[in-house]
Amino acid sequence: MGRAAGVRSVVLMSTTGATADPLAALGSLPGVAESVESVRKAVDRVYGHRIMRRRSNEITSEAALRGARGSAALSGADWALEEVRRRTDFSGDDEARVVGAALRLTAEAGQLLSIWRQSPLRVLARLHLVAAASDDARVGRPRQEGEEVAEPLVELPLPGAAEVSGRLEGLSGLIVEGSSAPALVTAAVVHGELLALRPFTSHNGLVARAAERVVLVGSGLDPKSVCPAEVGHAELGRAAYLAALDGYVSGTPQGMAAWIAHCAKAVELGVRESTAVCEALQRGAA
Repeated sequence: MGRAAGVRSVVLMSTTGATADPLAALGSLPGVAESVESVRKAVDRVYGHRIMRRRSNEITSEAALRGARGSAALSGADWALEEVRRRTDFSGDDEARVVGAALRLTAEAGQLLSIWRQSPLRVLARLHLVAAASDDARVGRPRQEGEEVAEPLVELPLPGAAEVSGRLEGLSGLIVEGSSAPALVTAAVVHGELLALRPFTSHNGLVARAAERVVLVGSGLDPKSVCPAEVGHAELGRAAYLAALDGYVSGTPQGMAAWIAHCAKAVELGVRESTAVCEALQRGAA
């Protein structure tokens, strides 16, 4: 399978009838079932915390803040949490604008859950509009041939505009048709494919991580949005993130499984973060 294949092979499997549910087929890759089960147990534990029964809104708000901070860090704006918390103006410089975009995306993601299953491309366009906060004509639509991409993190070969369009349509079709795949698998594929394609001229990493959040929340795995995978991705670090993405882009079973496992670990670290917030609230320390 070619280096830039990613989920393209999964889309082809669907359109040629090789399998009725290509995303679900990824669940049988080595180690994926174990990753799915580990995430489910972790999520169940935080949802079972006594603080969640009384103060879940506070946990959701804190998870959103910490998730935005983590996503911004991966896009080059690694601010301390308290700096993100105290700031009100995010227009001063490039880093501030990245943090502001991450915060806006985290807030917007929760408003798009009902639209995602009917029109994923519309959601992605909206996420890009929110992130860019610009009236530039390139905002909110897939990039066209010859348009440059500003992406500080990913340096993989850039697919052409025609390939981007075809793969986005294929991915959208898989989402709309529905799948029995675990939410973790679908979220990992959406995240990985958007990073591989970089379909917009800017903010692709932020949009990809916001889309992962939409899938995890909208699927019912994390309905209160208290398990910020972005925290885990940042904690695991850029090097591990890029290495796992390289596996995804390779399209090999081992590479795809490694990417899904990386996303699973990120969710579990997000759970750990929110569990710590629950414990702090229980002690009266937050």
